[in-house]
Amino acid sequence: MIFAANTALRYSFCMIKHRGKVIVSGLFCITLFCATAGAWTLQKAPIMTKWAAEVDPKNPLPEYPRPQLTRPDWLSLNGIWQFQKGDANDQVPFGKVLSGDILVPFPVESAISGVMQHYDRLWYRRTFSVPAAWKDKQIILHFGAVDYESEVYLNGKSLGIHKGGYDPFSYDITPYLKEGEQELIVRVYDPTEAGGQPRGKQTTAPGGIMYTPTTGIWQTVWLEPISAVSVENIKLVPDLDKLTLTVKVKNAEGVKLAISVKDGGKVVKAVEGDANREIQIPISNPKLWSPEHPFLYNLAISVSKDGKVSDQVGSYFGLRKVELREVNGVKKVFLNGEFVYQVGVLDQGFWPDGIYTQPTEEALKFDIEQMKALGFNMVRKHIKVEPARWYYWTDKLGLLVWQDMPSENSYIGKATPPPLDKEEYQSELRQMVQHLYNVPSIITWVIFNESQGQFDVRDRKERTEKDVAQGRSDTGRLVNMVRELDKTRLINEASGDENFGLADMNDRHSYPPPNCPENKYPNQALFCGEYGGIGYFIKEHSWVDRGSGYANVESGNDLVFMYADFFEKIRKFRDEQGMSGSVYTELTDVMTEVNGFLTYDRVPKCDFALIKKINEFKFVPPTYQPILSTAEQGDQTWKYTTEKPGGPAWQKIDFDDSKWSEGKAGFGQAYKTISNTPWKTPDIWLRRTFDGKELTTEQIANLMIRIYHDDGAEVFINGVQAYANGKTLTAYEYRGLKQAARDAINANGKNVIAIHCANKLGGQHIDAGLYVRVPSQN
Repeated sequence: MIFAANTALRYSFCMIKHRGKVIVSGLFCITLFCATAGAWTLQKAPIMTKWAAEVDPKNPLPEYPRPQLTRPDWLSLNGIWQFQKGDANDQVPFGKVLSGDILVPFPVESAISGVMQHYDRLWYRRTFSVPAAWKDKQIILHFGAVDYESEVYLNGKSLGIHKGGYDPFSYDITPYLKEGEQELIVRVYDPTEAGGQPRGKQTTAPGGIMYTPTTGIWQTVWLEPISAVSVENIKLVPDLDKLTLTVKVKNAEGVKLAISVKDGGKVVKAVEGDANREIQIPISNPKLWSPEHPFLYNLAISVSKDGKVSDQVGSYFGLRKVELREVNGVKKVFLNGEFVYQVGVLDQGFWPDGIYTQPTEEALKFDIEQMKALGFNMVRKHIKVEPARWYYWTDKLGLLVWQDMPSENSYIGKATPPPLDKEEYQSELRQMVQHLYNVPSIITWVIFNESQGQFDVRDRKERTEKDVAQGRSDTGRLVNMVRELDKTRLINEASGDENFGLADMNDRHSYPPPNCPENKYPNQALFCGEYGGIGYFIKEHSWVDRGSGYANVESGNDLVFMYADFFEKIRKFRDEQGMSGSVYTELTDVMTEVNGFLTYDRVPKCDFALIKKINEFKFVPPTYQPILSTAEQGDQTWKYTTEKPGGPAWQKIDFDDSKWSEGKAGFGQAYKTISNTPWKTPDIWLRRTFDGKELTTEQIANLMIRIYHDDGAEVFINGVQAYANGKTLTAYEYRGLKQAARDAINANGKNVIAIHCANKLGGQHIDAGLYVRVPSQN
């Protein structure tokens, strides 16, 4: 074969000053550009991040894609490829120019790809030349991830078929290379919700909590030259108890290894050993990895055979230990011998312009920096597997990670789901654990999310004893598989749903306020794996014209204080019930969901310094001055009726409610409520007056409703809607008023608060009051 001598070269480097001289160091990278560059056009999604404009179509995502097994030479195949939609019976388009262009590695549905259309079948094509410097090397073609099924062809030959949208795969293309240009073609098929494969939150009919699908190549494609005798993979097992690092390098028999552990550039320990065998390296005077001090040791591994060095790779590791210990009858999670409450945030990893793929490295790092700025020490990576560089930054910046397995049978409404592909699920779960095993920041594997794919029968009400037994058996089988693969981390068998006590966590989901699960199994620590979802809609930074969360506020200030109220419950669950951690929903808005601390295009919604103080348990909560008390403070009399009032005037101050009954709150009865007046009809209407003379402008700005209702409720002040929520509240909560209702308050006299509450599902109750929030000095 002939290697190109005139390939465009590029260096990824940093400049280091040493004794007045500038030294260039870093990984040597070669990037090839497709001849059709220039035809690609950035599309415009409903909103875009600031990084979309920084994408270089000639060299997108140029960073080295595999930080834990590095070599100096590599070649990026990212860039503009030929593209066209496919059909099931298509012939492979060898030697043909395809009809369009696409920017790899962005999914076909994304704006940055230049296509922004969904097709379940795709063809990709490009040509490249192998650098002349790589003569006599084996050439490996790497794909970071392709969703879902791909077949790769080189120079007219099929290299193989790969299934799985989240794991990397590679081919040795050396036998298929020819003289001159090489033709690379990729066929893709992705059934999305029409198949039973793992897919996370992807759907072809986005809405609610399901989003735009990712089809095709969505992580870096690259080439790498290696020697015939070289490192295939490495497994790193830090042991804090023994103060050792166990290294196992997979290679041919008879290969010798030289391994150096480094603190920065300083060698702290050097050993030699054999490939395919565990090598224990003692670590004296250890520096531990934690979110507060994310210290990483560097590794240099040299491979030799018959006395000749044939390969050199770099890696890194963190020395840390995660375990369960019993404290006062409750299992808790300890990190490096200390209890560390896990203050977590849900991160779904979607982008408005790149969908599954971040626009740039800066964007990828930004999200993790914002989690740190918000004071979180843990992130739940929600039913998605990220590119390897995401985990590099959680390692580098210090963030504990719960890694979810992407779910099959995700939320699909009333549609009939396809049969579960259990074999594929197990295979991809195994691949995920093996692929990410060396990542020090990952401390938990989440096998199922909310029973998605855990049972053959999706509807809980339709499950028989046989179905439950099947779910238990499948759960146990996968827990045992993951435990066998990784004995160093915790396992969450089913975050937020059916927990059989088979793994390490009892994890409850509760919206909007958090809750703590019952200490049911003595082998499990307690977690609230999802809560919150405070919706704050900012129109100019929203994917849709309107959106909502599980609880909605009108300002960033209200978001902070509602989060603080929720976190006071978290504090009590930690201190009184021994809960080990909680996960707030969520970091960013995603499409129709507007419950992030940042908008979908990554604009902060509130004061991050205050959220950080809350998350560090340093925030002094506000006090609340009653204007109209709830039944919590004693007898509170309201006018009420269970017959629908005529016209909307019942909400206004001058409405004649003399024929209405009088009763003491609360009305009706539900779980843990104050019940003074019976209510058994489908609806109830309430009215009560209050005097606004004592309210200042500042107090009106901080006026809150404290309410507990089951099911939906709508609240008006002087005829103007102040609050509306069609979902059940399970406890008293403070909720902010809409600004129009604040503006409608008569500060010089009489006002009326009017409430309509509806019973839909049984268990009905309503009580409410008005309070002025008095912020503390934070």
